[in-house]
Amino acid sequence: MSRRLLVCLMLCTTLTFAQKTTFKIKYSEPLAVFIFLQNLSENYPENVFKTEFQKSKYNTDYYKNIISKFDKLTIDYSYRFEEFPYGSKKGVQTEDLLKKNLIETENINEFKLRSNGIIPNKILSDLAQCISEFTPIYNELIYNQNKEKFEKQLEEIIKYSNEHQIGNYFETGLLFYNSSWDNSIPFNIAFYPLPNSKGFTAQAFCNNFISAIQTDLKLYKVLFSVMLHETFHIIYDEESLEVKTEIDTYFKESKSKYSNYAYQIMNEALATALGNGYVYEQLDGKIDTQDWYNKKYINLIAKQIYPLVKEYIDQKKSIDKNFIDNYIRIYETNFPNWINELDNIMTYRYVISENEKDFTTINQMFRYRSRTEYEDQITESSIGKMQKAPLTKVIIISKNNAEKLKLVKSKFAALKNWHFNANKEFAEKIFLEDKSQLIIVNQKNSTLEALLKLIK
Repeated sequence: MSRRLLVCLMLCTTLTFAQKTTFKIKYSEPLAVFIFLQNLSENYPENVFKTEFQKSKYNTDYYKNIISKFDKLTIDYSYRFEEFPYGSKKGVQTEDLLKKNLIETENINEFKLRSNGIIPNKILSDLAQCISEFTPIYNELIYNQNKEKFEKQLEEIIKYSNEHQIGNYFETGLLFYNSSWDNSIPFNIAFYPLPNSKGFTAQAFCNNFISAIQTDLKLYKVLFSVMLHETFHIIYDEESLEVKTEIDTYFKESKSKYSNYAYQIMNEALATALGNGYVYEQLDGKIDTQDWYNKKYINLIAKQIYPLVKEYIDQKKSIDKNFIDNYIRIYETNFPNWINELDNIMTYRYVISENEKDFTTINQMFRYRSRTEYEDQITESSIGKMQKAPLTKVIIISKNNAEKLKLVKSKFAALKNWHFNANKEFAEKIFLEDKSQLIIVNQKNSTLEALLKLIK
């Protein structure tokens, strides 16, 4: 190889890696139709899409059968990255991969080709058929009715993104999280219209952000602060194994009894502080004085840690041990009661019960959940698996009470001096060595809801 050619190749490589991440903003018809179908499902609450369909000429048995068929397709499988610390990296969801392919392909045949192997071929074929059948319906009922407004919005959003150099905040996140991104992979942002609505939706996965936007949306600073919030979750997820292991170690070696629950909420707290705090302030010129998140715990901790986060951003520093220690201290100083509040600790839960109705009850009582696992057998094996998770541990016993309580006591060192009466109903909370709470419910006649309300 000549010296001149070698220099040329080195220059090309340098330029490639010096590039910033590309943000591509677009409308994706296949994705919009997919989400339209999801919203028509009987399992979805009332929404604008369902309203428009139900009053249309397409509300017939033929099309309702297609909706039912779509609703029954099993498209969501998952797998974990087992080598990463528990909960630090999101598992792969096949539905996310399918939505990614819907965004990045131009037609259904291309989508099927790219998605082959993600889910069984028959299911993929049925999914593609459902989307094809409903594409003209979606266009007639939703898109064409809002086309002029939406396409003008899309132009304004692209202009706003360019004028405010939104991609720079992605780079800010990479530095702060000590994360990385292959700049040859663009970040795709897909919008679709949400008529007769006062809000917008937001979701990010892989290298994509998707959002339904109301047709009269003008507050683009809010839209982009939320978009970056969701994007920061992806950047956090893309931290290397080494970085995630270091952060995990900082939390586990902390002497604070609050460190575990501070760790559980950190991902959401940081994304809120960066997106709804820092990005919004940069776009608006002043900090948002309203709530940053619609969940009390996340909103309050994000606002408390914001000065620390902003200090690190301004100094171009990445998360380190000093940051984690200060973060835990802020949590402990300002919110010492949170580790005992069920509304907080049940956000991260591992539940074992031999009555599957209990899972429904808990989901109804504690609707907001960040990480959940469920087991339907109380055995040495299931308890062993539970002990490996730093989540709130809930064991509900309603059969063979004396035998099961004895088993539970034998598996937790913190229960060595614990005494119980198997014939008496109770619900108790015990703080464990891994700094998680263990909740034991002994049920006879009372409802699970009534027993859980006894816990202080």
